[in-house]
Amino acid sequence: MFLATLPDLSWSTEQAQQRRAGRDVKQETRQGARSTKQACRAADEKSNAACRQDKRQTKQTGRQDARDIKY
Repeated sequence: MFLATLPDLSWSTEQAQQRRAGRDVKQETRQGARSTKQACRAADEKSNAACRQDKRQTKQTGRQDARDIKY
């Protein structure tokens, strides 16, 4: 009976590691998106709306990277 549950435990551990890696990517992405927007605003080359769009795009890319890790 015990041996039958071993594959489930290893899958759970692997899945947890994937979720953790996905969270780490998203957290790093949030920081990167903030930096992107601050740099955009400091450069004063674009409007605030364009800087927001850059931030959104950066976050969306990070979300996709996290999905690629998890699934």
